[in-house]
Amino acid sequence: MAGVLEGPRMRSDSNSSTGSSRTMLRQRLSQLLTCVEDLSSDDDATEEVSRTLDEAFQLCGRYSTEFFRLHIVTWNVATSEPPDDVRSLLQLDSDSPTDLYVIGLQEVRATPVKYISDLLAEDSWSHLFMNTLGPNGFVKVTSVRMQGLLLIVFAKQTHLPFIRDIESTYTRTGILGYWGNKGGVSVRFSLYGHMLCFLNCHLAAHMNYAVQRVDEFEYILDSQDFDFHNTPNVLDHKVVFWFGDLNFRIADHGLHFLRSSINSGRFNLLWSKDQLMMMKKKEPLLQEFEEGPLKFKPTYKFDRFSETYDTSPQRTWFGFTGKKRKPAWTDRILWRIKPSNNEQSGSIADDEEVSIKVTQDLYTCDASYGVSDHKPVISSFNIELQKQVDTPLVCVSAEGEWSADEDAVLTYFIQERFDTCTSDWIGLYKIGFKSALDYTAFAWVPEHEIPGVNEVVQLSMKKDDLPLLAGDYILGYFSRNMQSLVGLSPTFQIMESRLALLEGLVPENVNGLDK
Repeated sequence: MAGVLEGPRMRSDSNSSTGSSRTMLRQRLSQLLTCVEDLSSDDDATEEVSRTLDEAFQLCGRYSTEFFRLHIVTWNVATSEPPDDVRSLLQLDSDSPTDLYVIGLQEVRATPVKYISDLLAEDSWSHLFMNTLGPNGFVKVTSVRMQGLLLIVFAKQTHLPFIRDIESTYTRTGILGYWGNKGGVSVRFSLYGHMLCFLNCHLAAHMNYAVQRVDEFEYILDSQDFDFHNTPNVLDHKVVFWFGDLNFRIADHGLHFLRSSINSGRFNLLWSKDQLMMMKKKEPLLQEFEEGPLKFKPTYKFDRFSETYDTSPQRTWFGFTGKKRKPAWTDRILWRIKPSNNEQSGSIADDEEVSIKVTQDLYTCDASYGVSDHKPVISSFNIELQKQVDTPLVCVSAEGEWSADEDAVLTYFIQERFDTCTSDWIGLYKIGFKSALDYTAFAWVPEHEIPGVNEVVQLSMKKDDLPLLAGDYILGYFSRNMQSLVGLSPTFQIMESRLALLEGLVPENVNGLDK
């Protein structure tokens, strides 16, 4: 991939108090020591040792560390249609498998007719990413669109039951806040109990508006709120990733010096005049956000379908002479770890331990894409966290043999109480499905009564709704309140319909196709 220069790994830590859990662990171990001291040939004492050991190890395992790989893309696509292939952009051939993809686009074509059609059906960019990631086991978690701003989140199928409380919002800043060509869109959710927020922004353009860009960012943060008491605002989340076409430019340097420094690979000569770096020195809010070193070419402005910076001739409009755009790092990816209460107060608790770490492994641009005058910027992160939840809220199962020859039976039971809704449903998904709405059939969850924890409920799906041909499927319980699939069944096979085959409705020896 062209232009890939990997900088040093950058890591951020978040401290979270787990004093109560550690106290419980100490108590269990203390009980164990007491049991060992009293251990004799008494069977009851031996049983107590065994039980206490088991509980202690369960507590230890409950807070074990897990690693997740996050891949973020930001790209101002300049109203262009997508390229034919985005595998390089997504690094699907990487040796390090990804768990989450977050893709932020700016200037997606948004004429009135185009925008309305995109609301009725997925836009061409979303289609491309879904068609690329779906066969690789990724499912679209959610997306949010505000005119030209688009933010899409994908997750590996296995993580879906642990991505909960999804919510999105947006803020307009263009034309006094009444037009959505500029502003920010965000998505927040809980990942294994940790609150994450992703904010995709397109800020004011032009060299002389650095202060206005900071003001717009602060306005976006102040105006966005969520329906969760523990994270009502963006900065309340444990980790915030901020990215987009932030439009900060390189000040003072002339065009010749800029291009000479870029061509020689001496990007560090330009850092001191990068407006975002300059503003961070005097803006406390920006200082809370971290960014990897800019060891890649400025991503704006290029001639389309080339790696050559702007060569357009100067033009005159109504007596004003336009200039070539200077190269700049307009497209950026930053992140912020929420300070712990003890960090804010300046104290350190004895029972405090690191609960989440963010390490940036890659920060670069992919210069091989030329449909826009911006080059896409990508960043890969390792997120190290201690799972606070590791059990799906609902357990779903397919019962017996499934085929379109007879109605099918499924069961589910709630493993942990949550706010169910009368519009919750269980969907039948073919392996490789692209989103929660990409179901083959579904059944409404009974609304007349809420089952108790571990109370098994049986439902059926009509045979006329089932696929005629054989294939591998799963069942998923969709929570309307959480906007997520909170339980997935094991993979099972639907058999080919014998009746349909006899009646010639499907060709012989053809399996794995949709009905």
